[in-house]
Amino acid sequence: MITPEQVQDYIEKGMQCSQVRVLGDGEHFEELIVSEAISGKSRVARHQLVYAALGDRMREETHALSMRTLTPEEAADG
Repeated sequence: MITPEQVQDYIEKGMQCSQVRVLGDGEHFEELIVSEAISGKSRVARHQLVYAALGDRMREETHALSMRTLTPEEAADG
């Protein structure tokens, strides 16, 4: 079973982020990702970047994923 820490590590290695927080129980995860790399991208494109960072692990190891993706400016605005 995959841990939230492993998911966080996969994301941090797969894309440049200023903040990543992952909570979960091994199958269901909630993520907060703050990255300049998502600036100017739609919500779908942002999520695709995260899915790319997770690679095959998304299909094989996680059952459900809820993510919040923000630029540093959006995160600062609260």
